[in-house]
Amino acid sequence: MKKKDILQAVKFTLFSISAGLVQLASFAFLHDVLHLSQYWFSYLPSLVLSVLWNFTFNRKFTFHSTSNVKRAMLLDALYYLIFTPLSSWWGQLLSNAGVHDWLVEGINMVINFVTEFFYQKFVVFRDALEGEEKA
Repeated sequence: MKKKDILQAVKFTLFSISAGLVQLASFAFLHDVLHLSQYWFSYLPSLVLSVLWNFTFNRKFTFHSTSNVKRAMLLDALYYLIFTPLSSWWGQLLSNAGVHDWLVEGINMVINFVTEFFYQKFVVFRDALEGEEKA
């Protein structure tokens, strides 16, 4: 593994932690303060806020992408077109089965963290990777 790959993974992790804090804070507000009735009523808005935060910082500081922002956001949105309904569905199933909503939130965040890193690195921001190979 190259030093640059390790540095990207570390940066992605740190920005994901900060995005996770955004997600947890907004989830806590919606779930514990507003007492929204369904898990996914709290989960979806907190996920959207986290995604926007994470995308913005990782595009600029982790992958140093020069790609078109609209194109990159569209590609990221395609990931979430799949991830969001699936994670909302299994999250609600787990919640209905008695798994604590905060544990469900943690599980979703870990799955999202791992899969999104590879998707962003090899799909959304591959221009930065291609630029490396040409140099």
